[in-house]
Amino acid sequence: MGFLAAFFHLVNFIAPAAVLAPLLWLGGRFLMQKQALALVWWKQVAINFIAGCLVLLAGLVLLGRDGKMLTYAALVLVCATSQWACTVDWQRSKSAT
Repeated sequence: MGFLAAFFHLVNFIAPAAVLAPLLWLGGRFLMQKQALALVWWKQVAINFIAGCLVLLAGLVLLGRDGKMLTYAALVLVCATSQWACTVDWQRSKSAT
């Protein structure tokens, strides 16, 4: 496998996380308009992207191949949870306890 083919494999591997991360930020921005966000937009996207890449890598290691639906379901759940963790309400409830 050449460098270019390896590069395209890597890009296609992380593409679901790269697409989902900004979409979650946009969805959170429009759906929860009254709720302030704890972090700036690029930090939220970076957190979601890193969490998504880790889930995709774990799915590859545990399931033995890329592209399993279980991995994509875990990707959505983990990224949604990390987006929720970036909200101010979660930060307030954490500090209140």
